[in-house]
Amino acid sequence: MRNQILLYLTMASIFSFNGYSQKAKIAVADKKYESYAYIDAIKTYEKVAEKGYKSVDMFQKLGNSYYFNSDLNKAAKWYGELFTMTLDLEPEYYYRYAQSLKSIGENNKANEMMEKFHQKAGNDNRANLFEKDKNYLDIIKANSGRYKVEDAGINSKYSDYGSSFYKNKLVFASARDTGSLGQRKHKWSNQYFTNLYTADLSDDMKASKIDKFSKIINSKFHEATPVFTKDGKTMYFTRNNYLDGKKGKDGKKITLIKIYKASYENNKWVNVTELPFDSDQYSTAHPALSPDEKTMYFAADMPGTLGQSDLFKVQLNEDGSFGTPENLGKTINTEGKETFPFVSDENELYFASDGHPGLGGLDIFVSKINPDGTFGEVQNVGDGVNSPKDDFAYLIDTKSRRGFFTSNRDGGQGYDDIYKFLETRKLKCEQVLNGNVADLGTKQILPDTKISLFDNEFKLINTTVSDLSGNYTFNVECGKTYNVRAEKQDYTTKEQRITIEKTNGKTNLDISLEKAKCQVAIGDDLGKCFGIKMIYFDLDKSNIRQEAALDLEKILDVLKQNPTMKLDIRSHTDSRQTFKYNEILSDKRAKSTINWLITNGIDPSRLTGKGYGETQLVNKCADGVQCTEEEHQQNRRSEFIITSL
Repeated sequence: MRNQILLYLTMASIFSFNGYSQKAKIAVADKKYESYAYIDAIKTYEKVAEKGYKSVDMFQKLGNSYYFNSDLNKAAKWYGELFTMTLDLEPEYYYRYAQSLKSIGENNKANEMMEKFHQKAGNDNRANLFEKDKNYLDIIKANSGRYKVEDAGINSKYSDYGSSFYKNKLVFASARDTGSLGQRKHKWSNQYFTNLYTADLSDDMKASKIDKFSKIINSKFHEATPVFTKDGKTMYFTRNNYLDGKKGKDGKKITLIKIYKASYENNKWVNVTELPFDSDQYSTAHPALSPDEKTMYFAADMPGTLGQSDLFKVQLNEDGSFGTPENLGKTINTEGKETFPFVSDENELYFASDGHPGLGGLDIFVSKINPDGTFGEVQNVGDGVNSPKDDFAYLIDTKSRRGFFTSNRDGGQGYDDIYKFLETRKLKCEQVLNGNVADLGTKQILPDTKISLFDNEFKLINTTVSDLSGNYTFNVECGKTYNVRAEKQDYTTKEQRITIEKTNGKTNLDISLEKAKCQVAIGDDLGKCFGIKMIYFDLDKSNIRQEAALDLEKILDVLKQNPTMKLDIRSHTDSRQTFKYNEILSDKRAKSTINWLITNGIDPSRLTGKGYGETQLVNKCADGVQCTEEEHQQNRRSEFIITSL
């Protein structure tokens, strides 16, 4: 018995010591984790896990360490262990697990995690985007098959990424030179610090003859993602917070990254300075220039950031100063990571994101920059360029449709690799709406006809006039519905509705105008000349709707051409609702119509009006009488009675 007790005590002490030993190792790994030394932390965590130690906190940190290093396969493994232990986790872990699952092809399970993320995360933009486009994989599939992708021919077994065009060269970041004893590694990824390199480019973007960039620009820390002005005299680039031999640190003694500027003088790069909106307390990175070089786009986690990193823009003033950085907003930015912007000379913003629906990790997206500075629909550029791993740093020459991007996808040579591509088909479906305007009776062409293009809600988009051959043209978007209005003196204005094809090409809409036959006299309804049966209002309201304004413009035009004409405007309803309600509503609508004409320049003395409610029905459809909707429609009408000419 005594021996059994001694054995028990010995075993207990061993297990106690072992438990203490594991906790001590975890504590050491935690310190490394907190200082962003993820690779070192991983080594300890995995050794402890192999011995059977399990902990929610440890599995969280193991998953995060791999996730932050873009090793999503292994992140999926440890997040899986985490979710086996508990489901009581912060929403962000559901998102990270979903992203990691995509990288190993488990899309159904990833979507399940996204559903739960949506339930837990509330109004997170990433969850809303997923809910909005649950068929995002079908959308990505439709955007795929547009690229021929191959190795760029400049990769090493280390990290190579983030390229830029400079004259007839490609400038990129690489960690390839490892021969020096002073070569240092970054604790976060255990990768060597990168410098800038150049490669000569042939006409078909074949890269060769790799050289180091500039000793003045390259330092013992990271340099990456340069961008150059068109005259080649100024560059902006990313570097760790290091200038003139001094290293800056934030409040946690971490060296972050900044955007720097340099100028080219006497055949060398000089005057390296940080930008005025840089800070020791947050990171700015990956500068990109607009085609006119008046705006810089960049990534940052500065105050005002919506997620882990956002895209911002800042004005570049003529005197060399900078404006105040502006967040690009929720169309572009999510609670995740948006980074590596590039702006093409077609005013398209390409960027990498793990917040918009994608194939896993960072995907490359594109959005059109509108003339007013807003952004169009964000679209995934599709499979080929995008993969289940990280894909970023997209760069394209729009003339040749050739370019480069970076990825850590399977089959590469190093940590990150640069790939070149040929875009064989543009992402955006492009359509031209064209047609010919002619006289309905004689078939004679009608040049100088005013053609107006309206969207589906009758918002004016563009106007043009038909040429000497009677032809007109508009650039339009695929799959959308438009309203086209043709106006010419001595002809009746005509409006036609057209839905554009969903494939690239042209949509034809010929317009035949009828000679104006309407001769009016006092007492006639001017609205009948234009086929205006009623002025449209929202249900139970008296606000002028857009399509109503289009009809009122016809009345307005006649009043302006006939300055002595006077009108009595009468509004009628059907018999539904109460007598009093219909009387009040119709009167409000008549007055709204009058006010619209007055606001647009008509003298109030030329206009009278009244609402008649249901007192002047044109058919049998009084109270209690069963009528069709079409019969009720006949009673809902607007009249423009001419009282003076």
